[in-house]
Amino acid sequence: MAKAEGLMYKDHPLRRVGNMIYYGSMADPYIILMQVKATKREKDLEMASKVSIELQRTAPDLKSRDRVVKRSEKDSLYGAMDISAIWLERALSGKL
Repeated sequence: MAKAEGLMYKDHPLRRVGNMIYYGSMADPYIILMQVKATKREKDLEMASKVSIELQRTAPDLKSRDRVVKRSEKDSLYGAMDISAIWLERALSGKL
């Protein structure tokens, strides 16, 4: 498989579109969707203070509500990325 260009995190692509962050490849059976719901200002930096996380199936024949496998919310992007990496690895290895 060819390496995707762009940002990678733990061997999976990471893409940001506005306040949505997609983690994983649409070619795989699962991806993670993170949505930054709230931010706070730390000195000169805007930091995520509320992040919604969803483990989703990528099957195109499923309705959007049927794609969601797991859902959670974290109070930082670091916490969201941490749980996202675990969920995605488990889902892709069949250990849900």
